[in-house]
Amino acid sequence: PVEEKEKFMIPMSSAKREGYQEGRLEGRQEGRQEGRQEGQTDLLLRQLNGRFPGLPESALLRIERLNAEQLDDLSVAIFGFTSPADLSTWLDRRR
Repeated sequence: PVEEKEKFMIPMSSAKREGYQEGRLEGRQEGRQEGRQEGQTDLLLRQLNGRFPGLPESALLRIERLNAEQLDDLSVAIFGFTSPADLSTWLDRRR
């Protein structure tokens, strides 16, 4: 029951409680964003490995370090890649 739960809650002011709730919400949003970015990275790596098997580890590591916007850009750019050199050129331009 709710009353039972309230016994163990730490008393705090409404401002403190609001800050706590905002912090939890921010944490959840950041976690979701990180999860989406990891998923996007994994998908791109699978696509690139399927198209160009044996990509160098250095290229894979560089892809893992891309931010969300760069991952979006790469997800479109890969359709124009005809060789691993195209990927290397794309990555070099984002340093």
